Amino acid sequence: MGLDILLIDDEPDMRLVLEEALRDADHRVVTAGDGAEGLNHALSKVFDVVICDVRLPKIDGLTLFRRIRQASPSTDVILMTAYAEVADAVTALKQGAFDYLTKPFDIDELLVQLQRISEHRALRSELEQARVELSGRKREVALVGQSSAMRRVTGLIDMVAGSDAPVLVSGESGTGKELVARMLHERSNRHAKPFVVVNCGALTETLIEAELFGHERGAFTGAVKKREGRFKAADGGTVFLDEIAELPLSAQAKLLRVLQEGTFEPLGTNATVRVDVRVISATRRHLKERIAEGSFREDLYYRVNVIEIPLPPMRERPGDLSLLVQYFLQRFTPSGRALPTVSPAAWAALSQYPYPGNVRELSHALEHAVVLSGGGEIDLRHLPLDIANQGLDLGRAEPSGSPEIRPLHIALREFEREYLLRAMAQASSKRVRAAEMLGISRKSLWEKLRLHGISDAETESRELHEPPRTAS
Repeated sequence: MGLDILLIDDEPDMRLVLEEALRDADHRVVTAGDGAEGLNHALSKVFDVVICDVRLPKIDGLTLFRRIRQASPSTDVILMTAYAEVADAVTALKQGAFDYLTKPFDIDELLVQLQRISEHRALRSELEQARVELSGRKREVALVGQSSAMRRVTGLIDMVAGSDAPVLVSGESGTGKELVARMLHERSNRHAKPFVVVNCGALTETLIEAELFGHERGAFTGAVKKREGRFKAADGGTVFLDEIAELPLSAQAKLLRVLQEGTFEPLGTNATVRVDVRVISATRRHLKERIAEGSFREDLYYRVNVIEIPLPPMRERPGDLSLLVQYFLQRFTPSGRALPTVSPAAWAALSQYPYPGNVRELSHALEHAVVLSGGGEIDLRHLPLDIANQGLDLGRAEPSGSPEIRPLHIALREFEREYLLRAMAQASSKRVRAAEMLGISRKSLWEKLRLHGISDAETESRELHEPPRTAS
């Protein structure tokens, strides 16, 4: 996607060459020959990027940068400078300039910087759109997603929430099954009554019946007093049976009776207890396979599965990641603090990771990142290692079949970037040592790191994952 660019340079030949290269790269370009003309353009229109020389007639580039920064904070500024003015450019970087290029430079260097800006802006736009979409949601609603798979889920929830029919919520671990059950309860006529959760896989076979249906004092060893049980506690409301596939067969028979007749008998008594309870179940297992194995009753299956709501895993929810990232950033950022931004490298890793733990894993990853970033930009080093490794591997994976032949200058640039990262990792991020290993000056190394957009965070992250060298 092309950028709106203001190019300011007092050398006509330089201005013409750069303008043609930028237009060839599908950018929209306005030019100016001095600082005053450039400022007039910048004040009359908001540009995505301003590229200007530090040394300009009428208004110098640094003054121009500060005026543009004040008038249009969203505009990125790239400075062009001679070696003698590098210190001034570095000062501008600390004040918010995006980057600088030292003359003479290869036009490809400039195009790479513009590509980085384009990626940054696209990411900011996507997260801002997610923020806008989330701002209109009710606070208690936390099922986030706009993919077709999630729209089917929310449609089913809307249709069945007002019913008392038993619901089976199926899906992999971490997809949000309990959340769906709570939404069904909160949107039902039972919302003022209890919502009682029972994890069927967390209780022993000897205790599950007593936990569900209650017991009299002395009904079994350790039953020192009477207990009503979860179904009685949920009378008038909803019981959520998580991991129902783990329910023992003995308890399945009693559950079937509750679903059919609304009655049960606590352990240690023949007295019948009547309850008005809606049952919502959840499972990550294939219940029909459990039926075939003989560990789940077929008649109970049809009772609990009057309506099934299958939840999609993350890999089947294309387009939902930005909404989920924005939601969790809002959730985990302390009150009163600005939401952290996400670097393109971190975003690429988050986008490519398969999330075997689904939304729960993404939630934990972003809570981890928010804490480690300390309120600053979230980068690869702030993500859990599994996800960070995904980001580091993106640029190293070989395509299947014959490798694509790219222009030589691009291939050389990619090789140089990878080689610099390797050198920095083996030098433990010490630039003096890395420069010695590479046989170049510290200044040349510093300029190359800047050219390739290699941050300290990236070199530190690469160092963490670089395999140790063995002595020969």
